Amino acid sequence: MNVSVLIVNYKTPQLVLDCIGSIYDFDVDNIEIIVIDNHSEDGVEALLESSFPKAKFIQMGYNAGFARANNAGIGIASGDALLLLNSDTIVLDDAINRCANNLFNSSFVAVGVQLLNKDLSVQISGNYATKGGLNYLLPLPYMGAILKRLGTIIGIKTPHLPSASSTHEVDWVNGAFLMVKKTAIEQAGMMDEEFFLYAEEAEWCSRLKKVGLLAIFGDCKVIHLQGASATDAFDASNKGYSNLSDRMGFQIMLSNLVRIRKEFGLGWFFLIFSIYLAEIPFYFFCVLIDVLISGNAEKKFHEWTGYCKNVIGCIKFVDTIVFEKKEFYKVL
Repeated sequence: MNVSVLIVNYKTPQLVLDCIGSIYDFDVDNIEIIVIDNHSEDGVEALLESSFPKAKFIQMGYNAGFARANNAGIGIASGDALLLLNSDTIVLDDAINRCANNLFNSSFVAVGVQLLNKDLSVQISGNYATKGGLNYLLPLPYMGAILKRLGTIIGIKTPHLPSASSTHEVDWVNGAFLMVKKTAIEQAGMMDEEFFLYAEEAEWCSRLKKVGLLAIFGDCKVIHLQGASATDAFDASNKGYSNLSDRMGFQIMLSNLVRIRKEFGLGWFFLIFSIYLAEIPFYFFCVLIDVLISGNAEKKFHEWTGYCKNVIGCIKFVDTIVFEKKEFYKVL
């Protein structure tokens, strides 16, 4: 079966070239590569023409984010399966072809692989839907640690698959490597273009799951330089998705709230957002105690201030989210 690989670029030309180069280390006869550029102005088109002339190229003309760019790629893709592949990935052991063979010999409609860190340690690849999106409270400073400890004590199921050694059914797949049957997209629809970045694959997977089952194939592996593309492009303070105090944290927080409203409903949205608000004084109190014990007041109060700004920034979107008005939720 043919596979269309969609790679979104935003100011990461070398990552794109390295990613495609790793694909070309294996059989590409049945693989179509489509690079969608979000107005990077980084010369990536010329680099592709020189190094990988068979790759197709789409210029969005503006920073369209993840969902809109991938939808543009889906619109011209000819594959029986479509693979959303981050530019900051390196394909190992012919993982794309092996994953596609597994997919089409199964009843699954969408799958992922075992993602690895650069040192080949395992990375979270598949996730389980937590009621109401309560897992989005876990990155909260101080309060998140308390909630995580409480969840462990009372035996709440972890919201993610720590590692996969075989085939594991999941509720949603990390968008760094998400392979979907084209027939499933025709039924579930494409990605929601109101999202700019983050949470869009989780919302999409919730619709795909109404069509069929999702899984992680643990025997297929891909290196994911987690957060490298977004961290470099948006000058974030760290890699990963747990920091809610910087510019990237604002986008993560807003996108998570949009997903909660769309997938879980109004009640859960108000509950989660009210806890985000309640975190402000709780966070401040914990910082005061932390500073008295360990010092480093400037850094900790700076992070608290950043968190407050992000929550206040989200307040501006509450009306739009609650009444589901058409919006492009881009703040980066």
